[in-house]
Amino acid sequence: MDVTLNFEREDKDDTHVLLRVIGDVTIHTSTRLREQLKPLFTTKMQEIHVTLEQVDFMDSSGIATLVEGLQWSRLTGGRFVLSGLRDNVKDVFSLAKLDTVFDIEDNTTA
Repeated sequence: MDVTLNFEREDKDDTHVLLRVIGDVTIHTSTRLREQLKPLFTTKMQEIHVTLEQVDFMDSSGIATLVEGLQWSRLTGGRFVLSGLRDNVKDVFSLAKLDTVFDIEDNTTA
């Protein structure tokens, strides 16, 4: 199993950030995603956009990490957007009925 997970961060300005996730988000890598996300949630950050275009697989620990991000965004009053979900990742969100809870966009528009 590939445990490589990489990130590309693009600060649009002081209040908007785009985080590209590259690799599989599993129990072995979700902690790294959490470490990338948590510092982004500040009261000055208005939008955190996470693109998953290069994620082929995500297990329940990856979903739990993103749910945590959603909770942090609600605490700080910012917008937390997911985009570019591949069909198999989108299916995981649908099965968990989280596709209606998250702000999910088809393409990366940040």
